[in-house]
Amino acid sequence: MIGHELAGRYKIIERIGGGGMALVYKAQDILLNRNVAIKVLRQQFVHDEEFIRRFRREAQSAASLSHSNVVSIYDVGQEEDVHYIVMEYIEGQNLNEIIKERAPLQVEEAVRIAIQICDALGHAHHNQIIHRDIKPHNILIGRNGRVKVTDFGIARAVTSTTITQTGSVVGSVHYFSPEHAKGVVTGEKSDLYSLGIVLYQMLTARLPFLGESPISVALKHLQEEFDEPREVNPLIPQSVENIILKSMRKNPEERYQSAEEMMDDLETCLLPMRLNEPKMEFEDDADSTLVMPALKTMQRSSQHHIDQEDDSEEEELVEKHTGKPKKKWVKPTIIIVSVLLFLGIMVGVVMYVNKMLEVPEVKVPQVVGMTEEQAIRELEDSGLTVDEEVIRKYKPEVEPGIVYAQSKDPDSMLKKGSPVQLSVGDEKPLEKMPDLNGKTFKEAVAILTDLGVNEKAIKQSTVNNDDVPVGQIFDQSPSAESPIDPNQVEVRVTISKGKETINMPSLIGMDKDKAVALIESVGLKVGPIKEKSSFEVKKGEVMEQWPHDPNQAVEPNAVITLFVSSGYPADALEYNYSVPVSPSVEGQESKIRVVFSDALGDNQEAVNKTITNSEMVPVKLTLAPEKHATVMIFRDGRQVDTYSVSYTDVKNGTVPQPTFEQPPVEPDVPVDINPDEGNGEEDFNEEDDAAYNWNHGNNGNNGNGKGHGKDKDND
Repeated sequence: MIGHELAGRYKIIERIGGGGMALVYKAQDILLNRNVAIKVLRQQFVHDEEFIRRFRREAQSAASLSHSNVVSIYDVGQEEDVHYIVMEYIEGQNLNEIIKERAPLQVEEAVRIAIQICDALGHAHHNQIIHRDIKPHNILIGRNGRVKVTDFGIARAVTSTTITQTGSVVGSVHYFSPEHAKGVVTGEKSDLYSLGIVLYQMLTARLPFLGESPISVALKHLQEEFDEPREVNPLIPQSVENIILKSMRKNPEERYQSAEEMMDDLETCLLPMRLNEPKMEFEDDADSTLVMPALKTMQRSSQHHIDQEDDSEEEELVEKHTGKPKKKWVKPTIIIVSVLLFLGIMVGVVMYVNKMLEVPEVKVPQVVGMTEEQAIRELEDSGLTVDEEVIRKYKPEVEPGIVYAQSKDPDSMLKKGSPVQLSVGDEKPLEKMPDLNGKTFKEAVAILTDLGVNEKAIKQSTVNNDDVPVGQIFDQSPSAESPIDPNQVEVRVTISKGKETINMPSLIGMDKDKAVALIESVGLKVGPIKEKSSFEVKKGEVMEQWPHDPNQAVEPNAVITLFVSSGYPADALEYNYSVPVSPSVEGQESKIRVVFSDALGDNQEAVNKTITNSEMVPVKLTLAPEKHATVMIFRDGRQVDTYSVSYTDVKNGTVPQPTFEQPPVEPDVPVDINPDEGNGEEDFNEEDDAAYNWNHGNNGNNGNGKGHGKDKDND
């Protein structure tokens, strides 16, 4: 069946379950592009016309149900000998698996599940559909917690012949109602009895009736009492136990009269005022008293004297009214006849059940080593069935899907239709991904390699995170608890770099507008812009940045204050000063350099050129109250003249203006003022000083308008 497109529409993907009558497959509805579950009748029933007729009728009835707690029926059909029902596919587990894994369940969870089953049964009963096979295997729990009841109406399609062949009695007898065990007509209250057993099993992790054979279990439903739920699990509230006791009464009239009544009781049983309500009491069941005389012997002995007195009183009354003594044999006769009648009924029940189970024996085939599908086919061809509880276990030496054990030995004889449980090799169990959050990368590597993960498959990346300390993992893939194969998984972890920071740019000397744009572009904020006067920094350029220096780590949105030059101070003066320069010999070339110092700085070069004739050279000076100006003339590498300009003279307009004069004879004392080696002042020595004084005098003014004098210190 795997891979087959049933009816040209449903592509069979895998087998997901099965019972005595049918196999269940997961399939894809190609037309609607959705997953569905398809129940396919086993091949041994495809020629049972009575069964097929009822199967179709009941499947159509089930399809009429539309309820959130009922598995929806989408389609019913036949393809050659394949009879199938297309149903809603539920991603999750059945209740039987949940009970096996973790029963007893929490009371709240068990009650919640029972309420939803009740709701589904109420809907079905209103549509005249009796389930008749309520058991955990037919209760599906979706991943969202939604309960879905399945197999509505299927049990009603089973004849006595098919029950015997499929072993359905064996599979469901633990959930039979007493009337079901008797073989009489069952109704809504039978479903509620079965639900009571399911609730009992959820809360106690066991069944109320167990036996060595289906007959013994069926008889216990008829005549024995079960251990009360609170005796098995004292954590069950009395209100919940009362619901179980009432739903499992052997007399249908003492049970809930409808699913709605039981659901109403379930919905309020966990209210605080009900948890410790009185235990529900019932009158002794008449059938139970009759079939268990040995257990009532002492009670009857203690009652014997009272019975005799009652008989005497009764006789006296009869004599008074009729005039005849009452016959003493009447009451014993009634009791004897009742006992004999009940024993006859019980013999009939036993004969009926035995007749159901009288089937021929068949030989068990060898299926170990086959695929699961092959083994199922082989067992079915031999007249046997496959237990719906397949044992799946990983074994290194067994390929997944291969049968490695069978519950019945090959060549042994079994009743036809008996189930055989298969043990099938499973995929290697996956490990759970550990939680690495808060770990360092080194710690994570140690944990993962211990689990079997290859160290080369562990990758890391670092990201800023304001909330996680530096070096700690705060994200991982795969996520924690997800299943992984250590041999194939690739793990990626993200490690915190701590709070995000910005490398502070250098803004000094930058135009104000450009500095503002740069601050905002890197994620910082511009604070106050303050102006300061400066001789050194041009107007509009950044002089300082605060509070962060260039290349410091700064948090995003930090506020940066800028100090921008407003230009020269208000009291600064600018003055155009012209100085005369001459060649050594008129008409011959001389190299002339004019160097000046003022408020803008020292040793600024105004002129550097070769001349052949005398001329006036303009020098633009900037002066401040505390800073005078000095202009030095160099000819052919020798300092030949110095002029001093004071702030006061410029302000008052009394600056002496230099003029041309016949150049004096210069001494043969060179002044090292090579521009590549210094500026003249740095190498000024005593000999230079003597030559300077000889050349220019010491009075600071030679009467020709020059500001002569020893000015090397006059800065």
